[in-house]
Amino acid sequence: MMSSAQALCDQLMGSRGFVHKRDIQEALKAIKGFTDSENSANPLAIPNGDDCAAIEDGHGGYLLYAIEGLVEDFVQASPWFAGYCSVMVNVSDIYAMGGKPTAVVNAIWSHDTELASEVLSGMSSASKKYGVPIVGGHSNFQSPKAQLAVSILGSAERLLTSFDAKPGEALIMVFDLRGAYEDPYPYWNASTSAEPQRLIKDLELLPQIAQEGWSRSAKDISMAGCIGTALMLLECSKVGANIDVHAIPKPSGVEDFKWLTSFPSYGFILSVQKEHVKEVLGLFAARHLSANVVGQVTEERQVNLIYKDSQACIIDFDHNRFIGA
Repeated sequence: MMSSAQALCDQLMGSRGFVHKRDIQEALKAIKGFTDSENSANPLAIPNGDDCAAIEDGHGGYLLYAIEGLVEDFVQASPWFAGYCSVMVNVSDIYAMGGKPTAVVNAIWSHDTELASEVLSGMSSASKKYGVPIVGGHSNFQSPKAQLAVSILGSAERLLTSFDAKPGEALIMVFDLRGAYEDPYPYWNASTSAEPQRLIKDLELLPQIAQEGWSRSAKDISMAGCIGTALMLLECSKVGANIDVHAIPKPSGVEDFKWLTSFPSYGFILSVQKEHVKEVLGLFAARHLSANVVGQVTEERQVNLIYKDSQACIIDFDHNRFIGA
């Protein structure tokens, strides 16, 4: 159990999710010359580093495009759930941008058809549950390793991005706590046992918030957990925040560090204009989702965690990068 904010910051920075997200720096460096805003061939409406690429559709809206790869050990050990998650996380990325999904495609490698069939069965279940068709892909059943990547296409009329959080706004985290851990993995599963209509309506709150103009900035909570995902959003927006760890919604009986490094099936961070906080919290509460204001966005480009009557800086963006966006 963490005894102070500093101890919590140190353990989070060494966690697997944080380490993997910092790898994004190298990928962004490698493609920088092709995606700089001054490059006339660049079609992106926002910079790289968000949940999805957003491309203007020529009609006042945006095409959204994203991809997720799943780690080999997860695909090998839990092929059905890995297939299910591959669709679920892509769908969540689209909604996090204020959009709605259109279709997915996949690339699957396996050493036999049995494992591949389980993966595809999981994908099919999620496809039906979230109402997003699988329209094609690539398969190789002669590979020595089990691997999976899934890409998604969607659209949005009005964007939520990681680049538009403003100082003075409230930082809100929202989760669906009606679930359980998918042991031994840090995945909080509130999806597979839920009714499809409920899942979709819960997700549709994000584009509704975007359309209402109550927020311009949101992000899907990923493998970096809720704190790591907050760092990604804040770095992209060139701001900081003070985050009260005790204000983060959490399932009863779950240890703090475990929850902070968990990957929830439904979890989002939003930066919300203060005059609209009540409306946003009310929307989530009406759907029995657990949402709370966990802090405030600051002009100072550092992120401080408040925990156990102490406070510590987990990162200062003026001197360190997280994903390098």
